[in-house]
Amino acid sequence: MNLNPVWLNSYPEGVPADIDPTQYNSLVGLMDESFSKFADRAAYSFMGKDFSFAQVDQESLGLAAYLQSLGLIKGDRVAIMMPNVPQYPMAVAAILRAGLVVVNVNPLYTARELEHQLKDSGAKAIVIIENFAATLEKCIAQTPVQHVVLASMGDRLGLLKGSLVNYVVRNVKKMVPSFNLPQAVRFNDATSQGRQQAFRKPDLSPDDIAVLQYTGGTTGVSKGAVLLHRNVIANVLQSEAWNEPVMKRIPAGQQATSVCALPLYHIFAFTVNMMLGLRMGGKTILIPNPRDLPAVLKELSTHTFHSFPAVNTLFNGLANHPDFGTVDWSNLKVSLGGGTAVTPSVAKLWLEKTGCPICEGYGLSETSPSASCNPTTSTEFTGTIGVPIPGTWMKLLDDDGQEVTALGMPGEIAIKGPQVMAGYWQRPDETAKVMTADGYFKSGDVGTMDERGFFKIVDRKKDMILVSGFNVYPNEVEEVASACPGVLECAAIGVPDEKTGETVKLVVVKKDPALTAEQIMAYCRENMTAYKQPRVIEFRSELPKTPVGKILRRELRNKA
Repeated sequence: MNLNPVWLNSYPEGVPADIDPTQYNSLVGLMDESFSKFADRAAYSFMGKDFSFAQVDQESLGLAAYLQSLGLIKGDRVAIMMPNVPQYPMAVAAILRAGLVVVNVNPLYTARELEHQLKDSGAKAIVIIENFAATLEKCIAQTPVQHVVLASMGDRLGLLKGSLVNYVVRNVKKMVPSFNLPQAVRFNDATSQGRQQAFRKPDLSPDDIAVLQYTGGTTGVSKGAVLLHRNVIANVLQSEAWNEPVMKRIPAGQQATSVCALPLYHIFAFTVNMMLGLRMGGKTILIPNPRDLPAVLKELSTHTFHSFPAVNTLFNGLANHPDFGTVDWSNLKVSLGGGTAVTPSVAKLWLEKTGCPICEGYGLSETSPSASCNPTTSTEFTGTIGVPIPGTWMKLLDDDGQEVTALGMPGEIAIKGPQVMAGYWQRPDETAKVMTADGYFKSGDVGTMDERGFFKIVDRKKDMILVSGFNVYPNEVEEVASACPGVLECAAIGVPDEKTGETVKLVVVKKDPALTAEQIMAYCRENMTAYKQPRVIEFRSELPKTPVGKILRRELRNKA
């Protein structure tokens, strides 16, 4: 291993080559320090109301004691299924403080997807917003979940405003389908009950599990990346060190403020918004629905903010919106692009409109997530994924697992660092496939490296489809679609899409000649969350296959 990798020469002044993740024994240590140090500051802003670090401290402690009173013990898993509402960070802090493991769940999951994740993780409890309770009701009997804590949109907004918000969500917007979960306890009741209970501080170590972050895989079965306390701590400290050159430009007296429009169940927002915000004593503006662009811009027009992590589709949607000018973008110090490739046209427009270039980074659920990033002091968009962040090593591997040393030659990106997961939850076989003998994680992405140590992604080794930063695995789409009556066989591939980067195309061979594309789409809508659903359907008389009968997706992609 070269002890002075070339990319260190590209680091901005003041960014260290490494960080010390041992300064905290657990994420609880990091949170406790911040709750005490920044008690009077606003930690979160939601629908015009601020929540102080002290409030999050008290509420999460109450909920932690409540979870312990249910008989949950250290290491038990608790799922969270909510959009970006204040109860999310409160629940995360409570789960970790009780010595339990956070299982982040996409709130748009169908009952089938939710059931798999709850069973696979062995979650004994779930904190869920009522909007998605009907989904849970459909599958809870098949899962190990025994306890349900039920939140609502207006829970934390005070009696008057909270009641009004809940009335609108339930009765005007009709966003809460009827459900029956008799065992559920309301979020506010759980926290107040917990305050009457004794809280027992667990003995946590850096090697205890903090988060099960579910991601697909080459097999298409969603599996949990095991993120230890030290993995997430390391990535928080790496991100803080990387952002420091521009964050120190925030004028004295202004609190570092970040926009959290990415969903907190996604590891990007979980670490780079929530956990980093806690560490820095920053304020996080919670955006519950980033698809509602007028509401996002209306909310942002009332704030001064400095950091904006987002995906290409969100940068694009906002920059092209007629209300863009109602927001003051002049305080923006860093626009972090991640989750999926940022397109040059969007980067150019964003820079023109905000004066703050998009700084693209790269990472995966398996790396907590950040592995590389462009220097935050960049004045223009580079079209690369930047250089490995402090304490991180990246190399390129050929098909035989040997390092590619020639400059500009492509290879599979492999990553080593304190943020790399411990493995996949209860799947040693899958873990063995992605870890090398010398401790590198094989990403499945094919890239090149230039003479300055900047990496660029050129292809994907896996058949994975990337829709708005979310992994879609063809196996899962095919499994669902092939169960649709009238489908003989099918293959899912990714095709370019201006809005989402890629979208799912399904190539189908019919069993029933009368089968229509609309019928297949309707069936997929019932069984898969929106970003996984095929948007394009093509009928063929046969699919290209290998001599042993394996469908050749690559051939379909090349034709597309």
